[in-house]
Formats: sequence, structure tokens, C-alpha cells
Amino acid sequence: MMVIMNMKPSKRPAVSRKEETHERIVEVASRAIRRSGYGGTGVADIMKEAGLTHGGFYAHFESRDALLAEAGDRAGAESVAMAARVAAAAPHGKALQAMMQAYLSPDHIEAIETGCPVSALGSEMPRQAPEVRRAATIHIKEMIDLFARQLPDWGQPQAHEQAMALVCALIGTTMVARAVDDPKLSEALCAAALKQFIPLAS
Repeated sequence: MMVIMNMKPSKRPAVSRKEETHERIVEVASRAIRRSGYGGTGVADIMKEAGLTHGGFYAHFESRDALLAEAGDRAGAESVAMAARVAAAAPHGKALQAMMQAYLSPDHIEAIETGCPVSALGSEMPRQAPEVRRAATIHIKEMIDLFARQLPDWGQPQAHEQAMALVCALIGTTMVARAVDDPKLSEALCAAALKQFIPLAS
């Protein structure tokens, strides 16, 4: 006991049990909203999936909307970080092409609960609470900026406009590719979009 008592405190404070629980709830919710939509995601279901009781919810969040906003923020941040990693790993001059191909890849089309939250939830976002929409808006802007930085004419006004159009096109293509029940059509939609978009990278 004396040895433990005399140890110097860690420079990084330990994460409390409450913080760990909070993180677990947000992680579960960030996947659940992408998988089932905002409307299909209930507090009771999230708490159960996180291995917690429904009664403990309000020890962590003021409201369901507060949880949805934080879950959306987590999902958006993950999506932007993934796109940034793809860009960083791409060969010189190929970052934009790599980002487009990753976004319209079969893996991303299938991975609704871990992919871009905008393509998973875009049609529902206009009807959400202001804090939920604000979280989405922040990361949409980040994604646009990330794409703009990969364009050949980055720094020029048209680069930002091109990035906005490109991000919207990628999101829309993903939504339609997920909507159809024909895998071949889904693949063809993504291939056709890439054929149009990739020349922007050159």
C-alpha cells in the first residue's frame, strides 16, 4: 500500500468510470443513428446496447437531442478523419482520386453504421433539433475544406465551389447506391460517378 501511495501521479489524469460510460454511450449511439436513423434510434435501445439501464441516461445527457448531437458530432469527426487518412496515405497528386474512390467504394456503401453520417442521415437532418443540425454542419464544412485542399487549383475561389459540388455529388451517389436493391446497379452508379468526378483531380 505504501508503494502505491508514494507513486507520483500520472501526468494524464485517469478517465473516470462515468467518462468511460459516457464515451461508450456516445459510441453506441453514433453507430445506431447511422444504422437505424434518428427516428429509429431510441434511448432505451442505445442504453441496452451499451450494457446499461435506461434509468442511467440522464446522469450523462440532458435530453435525447443532446445525445443525438454528440453522437452526430462523433460520427462526423470519424468520417472526416477517415477521409484525411486516405488523403495522407495516397501517392503524391492522387489524394483527391483516392478520397473519391474510398467514398464510393463497395466497403463504404455497405458500411452504413460506420461510414459518413451525412449520406446515412441526410434526408432526416432538416427535421432535427438545432444542436443536431449544428454538429452535422460543422463536419460538412470540414469535409468540403478537406476536398478543396486536394484540388489542383486550391486557393482559388472556384476550388471551394468545386469541392462543395463534389461533396454533394458523392453524398447523393452514395444515398442512391444504397437505396437500390440491385447490387449491379449500385456498383454501376458509383462507377459512373467516378468516371465523371476523377477528371477533376487532374
